[in-house]
Amino acid sequence: MDFISKNFVYKTLPLRDLIERAAKEENTEYFLNSHEYYYLRSLGSDPRGREIADVKKQFPSIASDITVPKFFNDKDFFSSVFRIGSSGVQLWTHYDIMDNILIQICGKKRVTLFSPDDALNMYLVGDKSLVIDIDNPDLNKYPRFRNVKRYECMMEPGDILFIPALWFHNALALEFGIAVNIFWKHLPHDLYDKKDPYGNKDLVPAARALLAVENAVKQLDVLPEEYRQFYGKRMITALENRFTKR
Repeated sequence: MDFISKNFVYKTLPLRDLIERAAKEENTEYFLNSHEYYYLRSLGSDPRGREIADVKKQFPSIASDITVPKFFNDKDFFSSVFRIGSSGVQLWTHYDIMDNILIQICGKKRVTLFSPDDALNMYLVGDKSLVIDIDNPDLNKYPRFRNVKRYECMMEPGDILFIPALWFHNALALEFGIAVNIFWKHLPHDLYDKKDPYGNKDLVPAARALLAVENAVKQLDVLPEEYRQFYGKRMITALENRFTKR
């Protein structure tokens, strides 16, 4: 799945039909073609997307089948996301701002992770990496990606993976799969955007800082090119001096 070219469309299906289609490599009933892939990321009941996903609320009849390890206090729970996907579905590399666990219920999945220390090598747009094909990256276009260190694991039914906040991750379904993500707030709650039902917006102070940087860069647009480049480099130097590990 490519967030840049948007090589997917949103459709509505009864859950039974979704599972039947996603479990097959070829279907007689389909939207675009008989070999299309399917992916469900559960949402809240509000059609406008303002309600947080919670398996206990949206899928109460099966919620008791899932045992969630006590990694966090109940008051810190944010969401539980039900996921169903065809074999071969691969999600783009991104980070989350909350700690979470991925519970693999059925099927096999490869999960690849990259440390937050590699942020400068990930070619980020928001919370997503521009490097879509992590196995055969275009190193002419993304040369710094050759410097990243990848961590890879194979998940099978019953496996649970802890994904720390800010760690980049990419999931590839090796088989038809069903999984559940559990997210929780491990930082003071007032740092999180209260209007974010998906839990993927940057922390409020970080979002403000990023906006301030963007506005600061725009201030240089009125300068001649030579001066704009010079002061742009001064800004980069200031940030490097503040945040680069020595």
